[in-house]
Amino acid sequence: MCSKRPLDASVVLIVEDDDLVRMNAVEMLEDAGLTVTEACNADEAWGILEQRTDIGVLFTDIDMPGSMCGKTLAEHVHASWPDIRLVLTSGRHRLTDEEVPDHGLFVSKPYRFRDVLKAIAQAR
Repeated sequence: MCSKRPLDASVVLIVEDDDLVRMNAVEMLEDAGLTVTEACNADEAWGILEQRTDIGVLFTDIDMPGSMCGKTLAEHVHASWPDIRLVLTSGRHRLTDEEVPDHGLFVSKPYRFRDVLKAIAQAR
């Protein structure tokens, strides 16, 4: 990892509707020493966020089924929990980091794990 900012002990919430992609991301982040919880859509993620106080990073896909996409979820998370770091990903959309709410970062799919770890460390 080439980040200047160390990863903290916060829990990473991964929101991804593709089971295989989510499983690989969970494994990758856990192998990097992070604590991870997961949701298959934004609605499930919102429920987790309302119940837990230890979520420090939201790593979400943009395109998902349910009442909101990942970008809308990130906007709502920023409004409700501004201290949660935001990292968005997509294989269809390309966002600039400036388009991600709250100084979050975007990582395009297919992503390299080191890029995800770097984005988590650098998101503010």
